[in-house]
Amino acid sequence: MKTIKVVAAIIISHNKLFATQRGYGEFKDGWEFPGGKIEEGETPQQALKREIREELDTEIEVGELVDTVEYDYPDFHLSMDCFACTVKSGELVLKEHESAKWLGKDELHSVDWLPADVGILERCGELLEN
Repeated sequence: MKTIKVVAAIIISHNKLFATQRGYGEFKDGWEFPGGKIEEGETPQQALKREIREELDTEIEVGELVDTVEYDYPDFHLSMDCFACTVKSGELVLKEHESAKWLGKDELHSVDWLPADVGILERCGELLEN
């Protein structure tokens, strides 16, 4: 089975997490943490900065690795490095996503997350204050 290595930004601001809804592809309408594939020669942090700049027109500060999610979809294995991030500059403009929400700790399960992203939700909740 082919492995796809991706990165995801857990963007935190005012004790909320930024979630995006996919606007295209096989997983259209599913909710996820924004990010994307690591290109050859990039570190995960460089890939994440590039992806967020391309998808959301925003510069982020990439912090600590929160966790790596390993998930088997029917056609591929996903390995997703998830980093805690903050907005450095920009307005989080949706260029590829259908929708976005800021979710507090008690709202994390209010959207229909993609299966791989569900695996990081509990750890994400730990990053937020009650």
